[in-house]
Amino acid sequence: MTVSERAHELAIAAAQAAADKKAQDIVIIDVGDQLAITDAFLLAAAPNERQVLAIVDAVEEALLELPEKAKPIRREGERGGRWVLLDYVDIVVHVQHTEEREFYALDRLWKDCPTIPFVDRDLASAEAGAGSGE
Repeated sequence: MTVSERAHELAIAAAQAAADKKAQDIVIIDVGDQLAITDAFLLAAAPNERQVLAIVDAVEEALLELPEKAKPIRREGERGGRWVLLDYVDIVVHVQHTEEREFYALDRLWKDCPTIPFVDRDLASAEAGAGSGE
């Protein structure tokens, strides 16, 4: 794995923020060996433009709340709400409408790169509760 500790922290925090807003198909891809400009891509999808924008806002808020605040150096695609890109240098966040996610298939494009495991904390705690007989 080539991602820096900072990139890992940002990616996990951004993924959790996306999951909290019901993002679908959340994947973190370690692209550090392939790209010199960033360590990881976070991919997430939503079924409509409003939710895409809500996820993007949640990611930005969550990364600003980290001890070492992170602000994107670039934000693109907001107007259409179909594919928004947030560039944090260490990571690049792609929040796409479900149709764009399927059409552009970034995960297939970067299939040779390793993924970074992410488990939604709410899902994990719900499964833990179900497993303990609660």
